[in-house]
Amino acid sequence: MKQGLRLAAMAVAFAGLVPGGVAQTPQGHPANPPEAMPAGPQASTSKARPLTIEEAETLAIQNNPQITVGKLRALEAHEFVREARSALMPQASLNLTGVGANDGSRLSAGYLNSPALFSRAAGGATVNQLITDFGRTTNLVSSSEFHAKAEDENAVATRQDIVLAVDEAFYNVLETKALLKVAQNTVKARQDLVDQIQALTNAKLRSEIDLSFSKVDLARAKLLMLDSESGYQASLSTLSAILGYADRQEFNAVETPGQGVAPPSADPTPLIQQALESRPEILSLRNEVTSAEKFGRAEHDLWWPTVSGMGVVGGAPVRDSNITSWYGAAGINVNIPVFNGFLFNARAKSADLETEAKRKRLQDLQDNVARDVRNSWLDTNKAFERLSVTKQLREQAELSLELADARYRLGLGTIVEFSQAELQQTDAELQDTDAHYQYIVSQILLAYQMGVTR
Repeated sequence: MKQGLRLAAMAVAFAGLVPGGVAQTPQGHPANPPEAMPAGPQASTSKARPLTIEEAETLAIQNNPQITVGKLRALEAHEFVREARSALMPQASLNLTGVGANDGSRLSAGYLNSPALFSRAAGGATVNQLITDFGRTTNLVSSSEFHAKAEDENAVATRQDIVLAVDEAFYNVLETKALLKVAQNTVKARQDLVDQIQALTNAKLRSEIDLSFSKVDLARAKLLMLDSESGYQASLSTLSAILGYADRQEFNAVETPGQGVAPPSADPTPLIQQALESRPEILSLRNEVTSAEKFGRAEHDLWWPTVSGMGVVGGAPVRDSNITSWYGAAGINVNIPVFNGFLFNARAKSADLETEAKRKRLQDLQDNVARDVRNSWLDTNKAFERLSVTKQLREQAELSLELADARYRLGLGTIVEFSQAELQQTDAELQDTDAHYQYIVSQILLAYQMGVTR
């Protein structure tokens, strides 16, 4: 780092003023040996498992239970399609009957007809086939198919949510690790400065106030490093949980090489249009609206007649003499609804209201998606502009530190001026690091709002 080179140059300049380069105590040991620094990401990641963003996404997709739930719900919805389609197929059954009766007697209570009763043992088959119900069953099958498509899109949406959470957590780990590295370098540089000023103070070339200011700056740098270390460990815990681990894993997040900073789009309109065509939540709700429309048509078709064919065949090897040895028949039945207490009217009206409610929810979702894409586009533009501002801030802060360093070494500036420049340079470096990763995250969020998957 430039700061490290500047401090090294300052150390050489100071060492030229003190015999031996370091102030010695009467016992021959250094006056203030450097304090031991806490282990940071270099130590913790040396034995950690390397992890790229692609590997993190793969682990989350394999381990996260929400993705499994989404897939199971989609499979369940496809079984409902088979269930609805079964009404269009023949229904066949076998019957085995054994009866002991008072031969020749009849049922006389509870029925309008009075079948004769005979002892028998018989077996037979029955087949029923729907001929037409004027589109009701077909509409029910179509409604189930669109509901299954909606569940497929919901599974995709769940997967995108998990991938987004993984990406945010992954880049949060990278950012906190970079901030921790900045803090560690700051502590090291300020510790070196304290040692140098201590040597000069012992040689009566600097005042105690200079040493006091440098120690204050060192203490601030150590507090910054403690906060950075805590943030880094917390980000690792968050990433581990999203990847499906109960305990925190020691991952060494590896940034994808060659990831450039591309400028955002100049116009959000195409992005909004793409989102309206690609977002799985919108596609799911559109399928739900179509499913509701098909179901509404099926409910209106309840008033149409149902025409079905049926056939039976069988034999009675053990029977009364009044019963023939076999039987068989085929026929067509037409069921015409006449009145059922306005049940069908209520069901059709309820289906129409549900369809209209889903249309309004779709409209509201589309409006919200358009708003979210536009806001995310604005955030991306803001983050991109912040990159150039923080870069300029960092360059100016480094220049200010160089000038303050030169003035201080020449005796034209004070330790307060140098300390202030050093603080500004550290803050500028932190902001520049944060701006870099925040822009990457804003691009990920914009792609998510557009429905773009990796």
